[in-house]
Amino acid sequence: MAAYDRRVTSASTAQSASPDQPSEPAASPATAPGPAESGVPATIRRRLATVEAGLDDRSWLATAVVVVIAAVLRFANLSHPPGKIFDEVYYARDSWGLIDRAVEWNYTNNTPSYVVHPPLGKWLIGFGEWAFGYSDAEHGISVPGHLFTTAPEFGWRFSAALLGTLSVLLMVRIGRRMFRSTVLGCAAGLLLAVDGFHLVLSRTALLDIFLLFFVLAAFGALVLDRDATRRRWARALESGLDPTARGRAGRPPGGWRNWPWWRLATGVLLGCAFAVKWSALFFVPVFALLMVLWDVGARRSAGVPRPWRDTLLDGVPWMVLAGLLMAVTYVTTWSGWLFSQEGYYRLAERYPDAGLSDAPIVGPLWNLIQYHQAALGFHGQLDEPHKYQSWPWQWLLLGRPVAFHWTGEGPCGAPTCAEEVLLLGTPLLWWSFLPALVALVWLGLARRDWRAGALLLAVAAGLLPWFWFALDGRTMFSFYAAPALPFLVLAVVYVLGAIASPAGPSGSLAVTGADAEASRDRRLVGGVIAGAYVALVVLCFAYFYPIFVGWTLPYDDWSARMWLGGRWI
Repeated sequence: MAAYDRRVTSASTAQSASPDQPSEPAASPATAPGPAESGVPATIRRRLATVEAGLDDRSWLATAVVVVIAAVLRFANLSHPPGKIFDEVYYARDSWGLIDRAVEWNYTNNTPSYVVHPPLGKWLIGFGEWAFGYSDAEHGISVPGHLFTTAPEFGWRFSAALLGTLSVLLMVRIGRRMFRSTVLGCAAGLLLAVDGFHLVLSRTALLDIFLLFFVLAAFGALVLDRDATRRRWARALESGLDPTARGRAGRPPGGWRNWPWWRLATGVLLGCAFAVKWSALFFVPVFALLMVLWDVGARRSAGVPRPWRDTLLDGVPWMVLAGLLMAVTYVTTWSGWLFSQEGYYRLAERYPDAGLSDAPIVGPLWNLIQYHQAALGFHGQLDEPHKYQSWPWQWLLLGRPVAFHWTGEGPCGAPTCAEEVLLLGTPLLWWSFLPALVALVWLGLARRDWRAGALLLAVAAGLLPWFWFALDGRTMFSFYAAPALPFLVLAVVYVLGAIASPAGPSGSLAVTGADAEASRDRRLVGGVIAGAYVALVVLCFAYFYPIFVGWTLPYDDWSARMWLGGRWI
């Protein structure tokens, strides 16, 4: 252990600002880092520390309050507006086709539907239709629910509301784990719960809320993998592991119990996200990069002499396996198409000019590849102008929201009325995103904080590729930004945390006396500012709530909410 003691002593000095760790408050002489009874220096143990697992009654109670708020907002009067709004006209019908015939089906022509998005999101919408009933008067379909029979709109919107609510749950727990604060975790969940953009997607049978959910879940699994890796190293060091030893002797114990299960779960969840929309693919290289960087950071903190080499040797095989699980998960979601013979492009005899094959086993997979090529060609030529299209540089500024529903009919106590469901982010929250990202860059560089880097990379994965497609004039809509939304909210909460908990003066001595009192004052002022901001976002959401859920308003009241005039109409 002598070599290890020398190694970790130099490592603790050289890594005082490790890019994989948040800045730590200075220690007092009484608690200065030093070897513990186990022989592991306190600095190393602190750098490998994570949020402890297990039940925390207070944090889960606070989480439950936020989730209940989100659920009430999403499920209340979910069947309004009546009928299919915006692209529900496609997704509600195709989802019922999956339940009815295992493939998307065009009931007008009684032929397979040609679809350009994978089936998982539609399977989830179809589950709600199976459970609560489906009705389509145009095509003479009226099927009662297997669990409860409700208004048909509730059936095709149920799964979106459910996963929208669950995404708030994920947000609270991910925020708590990343920021080591139940208050900040609940603030992240509450801000997501009262965002109009998230609310509208949670109350509409579109695919984007499912994409958001699975991307966020994959990120959460990745954060858990990071923590699990650090706990394995901490336990191994406490047990006497010498990280400077060569080969297996310098690594934590193996065995299936110590496999990176959360890393494999990340692969599965990314496969689910990819099976909702292909744009999830943008997150794959970013999450793979985070896996590598976080592994290197853990090994460096533990005192491994060559952390990059060992990470590539030990981590790449698991990353490859996670990638294989992602691919298997994706193909599995096409099982209805693969095992039936009714899907579009499924049989060569029905599409003689498409280059398909009816050979056993290989034929269906080949035909699936051809189907994907055709769909990819469709996306590449999607440049037809649309009234509500927008460009990526407009999204965070709310430059062109999408109207999902509009009518001027209905009682409102005024000569003219307006009823609208507008896909609009809560303005005060969304107009905070760009300043928060600028502050995140500054704080991340100043603190060399892994959290800032992770959030910036995730936001980049969700937004930057669309700037490239904009160069080709591709038709795009603001809801393409959906998977980036949770990371934008986390960026805001990160900045709120920095405001509410400012770092004390640097130095090796504890903050005492007048400095301690000044630090408490700064924390109090920062906490008031952060709390006031969250309260203002909630009030802003309440003001715009009628146009998020389709309340009938006097026209003047509706017009007063069109802050950017024609851009929002």
